[in-house]
Amino acid sequence: QVQLVESGGGLVQAGGSLRLSCAASGRTFSMHAMGWFRQAPGKEREFVAAINWSGASTYYADSVKGRFTISRDSAKNTVYLRMNSLKAEDTAVYYCAESRRAIATSLISDYDYWGQGTQVTVSS
Repeated sequence: QVQLVESGGGLVQAGGSLRLSCAASGRTFSMHAMGWFRQAPGKEREFVAAINWSGASTYYADSVKGRFTISRDSAKNTVYLRMNSLKAEDTAVYYCAESRRAIATSLISDYDYWGQGTQVTVSS
C-alpha cells in the first residue's frame, strides 16, 4: 500500500516562501512520476506541478511557472515543492500524488495515490 505524507505547509505573508515535502513509501518511488495539486475552498482541485520518474522533466501550471520548483530525491523517496513569491491566491490545501505513469502529466486521473494534504495560507 502506497503512503504519501506531506509536510511543510503553514501561514506566510505575501511575497514569502515555503517548501513542501512529500515522503513516499510502498512501491518503487523511482519508477513513477509525482505531482502536486491544490484545492482552494469552493474550487475544484487543480494541477500545480509534476516531475517525471527520473527528475529530468518537469511541468508547471501557468499560474505558478517561474515561482514554484518541483524536485525529487530518490534516495529519500521524497518529492519537494519550493514555492517563492507567494500570493494570496496560492492559498489552498496542497496535495502530493503519485502517478501510475513514469512521465509527468497534469491529469488528475493519471494519479492513483494521494496524500492527506497540507494547508498553505498566504496573507496579503
